[in-house]
Amino acid sequence: MVYIHTEIEATFAQSLPDDDCFAIRQAARYVSQLYDRHLGKAGLKITQYSIMHRLQRRPGITMKELAESMVMERTTLVRAIQPLQRDGLVQSEVSETDRRALKMSLTPAGLVRLEAAASHWYAAQDEFEKHFGTQRAALLRQELFDLTKKPV
Repeated sequence: MVYIHTEIEATFAQSLPDDDCFAIRQAARYVSQLYDRHLGKAGLKITQYSIMHRLQRRPGITMKELAESMVMERTTLVRAIQPLQRDGLVQSEVSETDRRALKMSLTPAGLVRLEAAASHWYAAQDEFEKHFGTQRAALLRQELFDLTKKPV
């Protein structure tokens, strides 16, 4: 169950009962905070973990493809990747076929960090599903993926 933390937030949420965007963004912030709390133990935020997980599954993906697959603005993705590159977890190289494109991949240290963070991600997933319900979480996940027309 998603809890509204203050009386002010509850009053504000009640004043916008038909605002889909507000409801989705509020829930996204709540869920992001939950995952960030767990992943912080591995030195990552949920956005960084998601990027690294995608790079593990698709090494050599271009920045453009990565931004599209994550439904992110390219500039937002660049800001999220910069600390990962600075920390030696992600690397980029110019594409051989298109000199304007950057191909992204995890470094060996990035793979180690991602593997170390996995248990924290599972703990966050378990906490969310414990409060929200496993079946409801699966249904919500499917609806959200359908909304963005991205494969699960």
